[in-house]
Amino acid sequence: MPESTAKPATIPQPKRKFNLSTKLKIVDLLRPHWTALTLAFLAVLGETLTDVLEPWPVKIVVDNLLQHQRLPNWIGRPVMALFGDNQIAILNFAVAAVAAIAIVGALSSYAEKYLTTSVSQWVTHDLRRMLYGHIQRLSLAEYDETRTGDLISRVTSDINAVQDFVNTALLGMIVNVLTLVGMIGVMFYINWRFTLIALSVSPILFAFVYVFTRRIKEFSRAVRKKESDLTSVVQEVFTSIRVVKAFAREDYEQERFEEKSLENVETALKARSLKAKLAPMVEVIVAIGTCLVLGYGARLVLRGSLSAGVLIVFLLYLGKMYKPMRDLSKMTDTVSKATVGYERIQEVLEIESKVRDLPKAKRAPKFKGKIEFEHVSFSYDAGNLVLKDINFTIQPGQIAALVGPSGTGKTTIISLIPRFYDPTNGKVKIDDHDVREYTLKSLRQQISFVLQDTLLFHATIWENIAYGCPDAPRRKIEEAARLANAHEFIEKMPEGYDTMVGERGISLSGGQRQRIAIARGIIRDTPILILDEPTSGLDAASEQTVIEALDRLMKGRTTLLIAHHLGTIRHADCIFVVKDSELVEQGTHEELLAAGGTYAELYKIQTSQGAEHEHPAVEHAAEKPVA
Repeated sequence: MPESTAKPATIPQPKRKFNLSTKLKIVDLLRPHWTALTLAFLAVLGETLTDVLEPWPVKIVVDNLLQHQRLPNWIGRPVMALFGDNQIAILNFAVAAVAAIAIVGALSSYAEKYLTTSVSQWVTHDLRRMLYGHIQRLSLAEYDETRTGDLISRVTSDINAVQDFVNTALLGMIVNVLTLVGMIGVMFYINWRFTLIALSVSPILFAFVYVFTRRIKEFSRAVRKKESDLTSVVQEVFTSIRVVKAFAREDYEQERFEEKSLENVETALKARSLKAKLAPMVEVIVAIGTCLVLGYGARLVLRGSLSAGVLIVFLLYLGKMYKPMRDLSKMTDTVSKATVGYERIQEVLEIESKVRDLPKAKRAPKFKGKIEFEHVSFSYDAGNLVLKDINFTIQPGQIAALVGPSGTGKTTIISLIPRFYDPTNGKVKIDDHDVREYTLKSLRQQISFVLQDTLLFHATIWENIAYGCPDAPRRKIEEAARLANAHEFIEKMPEGYDTMVGERGISLSGGQRQRIAIARGIIRDTPILILDEPTSGLDAASEQTVIEALDRLMKGRTTLLIAHHLGTIRHADCIFVVKDSELVEQGTHEELLAAGGTYAELYKIQTSQGAEHEHPAVEHAAEKPVA
């Protein structure tokens, strides 16, 4: 067994940092790849040159070979020097020119495609890494306001749209523009009247494409929104599949999915209908331009004022000139999708986390564990206070319990300590310092959690235990598992600590998941421990095993425990009773019973219903000396 966790393989590219304080531009993503893009641009020039030269061998064959015209001096002399001065030499030169142009064009095209594909992949990686990192660092407040499926869509589909643009459209547009300019220049050189006739349809063409592009972008945004909604439904159902099956709601969820899917189909079909109209209309406009040139040119040839070779070359150029126009019109879909995707990515990058490191935040020192709430109020929205003027103090090493009816703000209180949220008013302090004075990472590194709903990752058991301390050696992982009463069942598994755990830990029982979560807390060895009803839903045997492990975990740590079974906290150092968003009582078990208030009423209800469970966890931990 290795002594420490294996490090993942790193991608052999330097990490690039981007300034998100201003609007991120595509040039910021492309700048690190300027060398590859420069080479790709040179390849584009090669493609453009071959496109411009490609019709000329045909003209040479028609005019200089079939009609016996002489080659211009600037090209005739090199041809005679290399191939000779006869008809066969001209033919050989034309054939060699066709082959050379094809080879240069093929090499240029390959280089351009290879380099742009490479750049698009790395740009995608940079953008994906940046977006994912930013999303991870948002506070829970931002997650509460955003659907997970929509975020997934932005990390996947929207980034893929940007990748398609870099891969196919970025240099593709440059190729088409340069080719178009080159073709028009040569055509003006051949016959400027022809060129003006050919270009007469261009204003109509570009105006038509411009109008359609704006409408296509609107439809693309609507399609992307529907796709996000569909992804959100799928994600929501898949992560809650046990609830769906427990309530036999498969048919309902199927109908809900089909409804969202049909909305997506209808929106996509509207967008496709619009896109489908663009290409035929472009073809019709191009055909009109071709008819004008062909009719005018044929009349000049019949009158003998124009050679057949020039007309053929011009028609070839005309076809090549319209091809970039067609391609540019077809790229409107790719550009529209990329623009919409990039705007949606930018929307996320511009979200400023409500909970973040303050400008002068410092690394937290080793905590002793004193926790204070001073006039703390909190609301998830503007008008509804979840906590109202909460005041209490927990001394280092004490075990404190939060009790009260459901929905009164107990989980919110424990969420304020590690700054999952910041209070609306008041201060949360650790060791007499406002938690906002410390960096988030250094603050949370000194707090361990064992929650009611234990989440395990699709990884090995030892990786799940060491999740909060990834550099821990295997012997410490096993020691933590023993203290958590988990070592025995882990050893009995097919591959021991190397056994893969299913997604969310569903291949383990509730008690086993909780013991792994406790081992995760033990190995972190933090001075503050937060427990959110960690024994809820367990059978008696599993509950007792978990309680014994919790007893070891709480020893010597400041512990804040949310409990519903009041019998489990009777020996806590202090008990805080929360009701209607306010702290209404605090004291020991005996003091609160004697006061005859809310706590006494809750205790009486549980006792009369036979719901009280006398567990020794808090009693044992409280009676042991604080380390």
